[in-house]
Amino acid sequence: MTEILVVVAAGPGLGAAVARRFAREGASVGLLARSADRLAPLATELRSLGATVGVAEADVAGPAALRGALVSLRESLGDPSVLVFNGSQYVEGRPTEVDHDAFMHGLEVGIGAALVAAQAVAPAMRAAGRGTIMLTGSVAADRPSVAAATVGVAKAGLRNLALSLHRELEPEGVQAVTVTIRGVLSGAKALDLDEIAERYWSVHTRPREQWTAEVTHPG
Repeated sequence: MTEILVVVAAGPGLGAAVARRFAREGASVGLLARSADRLAPLATELRSLGATVGVAEADVAGPAALRGALVSLRESLGDPSVLVFNGSQYVEGRPTEVDHDAFMHGLEVGIGAALVAAQAVAPAMRAAGRGTIMLTGSVAADRPSVAAATVGVAKAGLRNLALSLHRELEPEGVQAVTVTIRGVLSGAKALDLDEIAERYWSVHTRPREQWTAEVTHPG
């Protein structure tokens, strides 16, 4: 069965690495980001690997726009069997000082959009009795930054959402999991993105008796 991967908040880093890994296995790939133009080089690369690729544009903080973009990808590629959600926004501000509207926008990007995306793909996965929803987490859920409190709150909420989704969907053959990344994705100390992408593939393909609601990388 051909896998259909949708990456929400796709970018040139982790999202691209995950897309390449699944494309090498013959998966069709849907890419969703705020700017479709920025996805063009990646889409071209994936097509050179033989993948069928769809691209959609939406600000993930807008629920209606996000739902519409996901519908567009489903119409062009088919029902996703894998969702990878990478949405996150860095918001400057200590917890006693951060602007309320900026804080709430960070939560909309980091948690609200994950909820919208999961709700969009879950019905078809349930009907098929299979599927994987992966939400990209962070060590910030456990060790929050004082200077950027919003990120930790968002990642902690995302983990809780993954746990809830897993408990709801696992009996129906659908796994939901947060991949908690314990490190940085850019700079001199960055983790290897291809190794992280390999972990995403292994999570999707692991046998049901090994399902858990959270995995860590490295770990």
